[in-house]
Order: sequence, then C-alpha cells, then structure tokens
Amino acid sequence: MIKLDAGFLLGSLKRSDAKAIVLPLQQKPDCQVECDGNITKSPREQLLEKLLSNLLKYGVIIASAIVLLGGILYLMNHGTELPNYRVFHGVPSEFRSPQGVVTAVVSGSRRGIIQLGLLTLIATPIIRVAVSLLTFLWQRDLVYILVTLLVLSELIYGLVGIS
Repeated sequence: MIKLDAGFLLGSLKRSDAKAIVLPLQQKPDCQVECDGNITKSPREQLLEKLLSNLLKYGVIIASAIVLLGGILYLMNHGTELPNYRVFHGVPSEFRSPQGVVTAVVSGSRRGIIQLGLLTLIATPIIRVAVSLLTFLWQRDLVYILVTLLVLSELIYGLVGIS
C-alpha cells in the first residue's frame, strides 16, 4: 500500500506537498518513509530513544556530582599536602572491585566517593544496554537480543572479570 499526495499524481511534486510513502513490507509497523527518504519513528520508538538518552544524560550528571563531592571532600583534608612524585603508589587493592569501592564509601573514604562516581560513570552505559535488552526481549527481536546479550556480557565481564 502506498499513500501519495494528489500533487504527486499530477506531477507537480514539492517536498511540502508530499505526505508520506508507507511501505509496510520493508519497514517495521508504525514506521513511515517520507518522500525525501527520512524514516519517521513510531511513538514507542521515540519514547525508547528519549528514555535511553535521558538515562545517559542523568547518569553522567549524577556521576559527575559524586566525583565533584568526593573531590571537594578529599581536597578539604588533603589539599595542603605536598605530593611525592619520586615514589609511585598504585591503586589500593580496595578500589580494584566494585565491592571494594562500596566498602570504602561506607567506611567514609573520600577517595572511595570519587571511585564510586567513576564506577557510576562506567555503569551508566551498561544499564543502557540492559534496558535495550529488556526492550528487545519485549519486542521479541531475536537478532537484537543475541547481539545485545553479547555486548552486555562483554561489558559485565570487563567490569567484574577475573583479574
């Protein structure tokens, strides 16, 4: 089924006159292809895009706020100390796992708060992929489910994998 404007049938097609061409066999239901080739998305797809973009935006804002708070608290206690650059001190073992970071925050470590902010920043795209997976499961789109599961498993392994 193709819906065309009367101006198209008369041969005087202008972009503003053409409404949309609907090609149901080539598109998802509720999607439309306009005459200039743009694909319009269904309200459900637009809602998902808005949810995922807000998730990333607010995740970065929250992570930045946590790092800023931890940095301010850290500088309040250690801001006047002179650094010793002759000796390299690696990352303490408590900050090498998410559980260690949470334990450090609970114990009141200011560096732990900074690390929690960084961990939140890392977790934000992982949560985004998990939400995408739930959406693809709901839509029963097998190809996207498999690809998203692969990406999610790699991200989780990279975060908590055996070191």
